[in-house]
Amino acid sequence: MITTTRRDEQAQTARRLGLSACDWPALGTSAHLVVTATEALPDALAVARAAVERVLADIDLAASRFRADAELSRLNAAAGSWIPVSPLLAHALRVALDAAEWTGGLVDPTVGDALVQLGYDRTFADLPADAGAVRMVATVAPGWRHVELDETGLRARVPAGTRLDLGATAKALAADLAAAAATEATGCGVLVNLGGDIAVAGEPPSTGWPVAIEDVTDLSLPATGAGPVVVLRTGGLATSSTRARRWRRGGVELHHLLDPRSGLPAAGPWRTVSVTASTCVLANVASTAAVILGAGAPAWLREHGFHARLIGTGGSCVYVNDWPREEPTR
Repeated sequence: MITTTRRDEQAQTARRLGLSACDWPALGTSAHLVVTATEALPDALAVARAAVERVLADIDLAASRFRADAELSRLNAAAGSWIPVSPLLAHALRVALDAAEWTGGLVDPTVGDALVQLGYDRTFADLPADAGAVRMVATVAPGWRHVELDETGLRARVPAGTRLDLGATAKALAADLAAAAATEATGCGVLVNLGGDIAVAGEPPSTGWPVAIEDVTDLSLPATGAGPVVVLRTGGLATSSTRARRWRRGGVELHHLLDPRSGLPAAGPWRTVSVTASTCVLANVASTAAVILGAGAPAWLREHGFHARLIGTGGSCVYVNDWPREEPTR
C-alpha cells in the first residue's frame, strides 16, 4: 500500500513491491515518486525525479503567490493591467477558471485576498501557528468571471483589488504534468504524490498502484493502516481536508479551504474528502468542492459519477459509488 500521509512508510512499501521510490520537500509539502523500474533501467528513478523536479520548479515560478518573482505575483500586482503570461501560467489559469465554472464558483481562484486577510500571507511552513487576532469579515470572493485570460495572445488581467490563489488546482496540475513528464522521460509506470494529490501515468504494476488512505488527525502518531485501499491504474486521486494547513489567530482556529461565498473557512459537516477521477486535477476540484458544498456533497459527487469517501467531523464515513468500504473499527 502507498499511503497518502506517511512518506517514510511509502518508500518502505515501494521497496517491498519491487518498485523504486524517493521523496523530497517541494511546493510547501512533500513530493513522493514511485517508478516501475527494473534492473534493465537502473537509472530510471533518477531520470524520473529530474523530470518531476523540472515540472515542479516551473509550476512554482509560474503559479506561486508567495514568490515575488513568480508570474502570478506580478499578475496580482498589476492593478487591472494586461500583462504577458507564459504558456504554463496560461494553462494553470485556464484550469482554475474551468474549475470555477464547472463547480458553479465553489472552487474559485479569487479567494487570495481573503486568505491573506485571515493570515495566510506566506508559505505555510513560515506561517506562525498562533498569532494575534484578525478581523474576520464574511466577504464574497470577487468571482472568477472578472478574471480575463487571452490564451491566444498569452496575456491576462485581474481587476485591481483582486488577488488570485491557485492553491486549489495548481498542485494537482503539477502532479498530472510531473507524472506525464516522468513517464515520457523513462518509459516506466510512474506515481507522483504531492501532499496527497496523486497522479499516475504509464504502464502500472501488474496489480495496479495500491494507495492506502487514512484520516490522520494527529500526525505525531503512527499510521494504523486501518484505512481503505484504492487501486489506481490511470488518472488520479486527491484528498481535501480541513485538518491540514490549520493556524490560529486570536484564539480562533482557521484552515485553508475557504468558501468563496463567504470568504471564510468552510464550516460544513466534512473534515476529509477523498475522490478518484480521470486526472488529479479533476479529483482535487471535486474533493475541494465537496468540502465547501457541505451536506449536499454526496449527492453532487454521485450525480457526477465520482467514487469518493467523505469523513464527517465526528468521524463517520459516507461512501459514494464504488469507493471500497472498510470494516468498522472495534
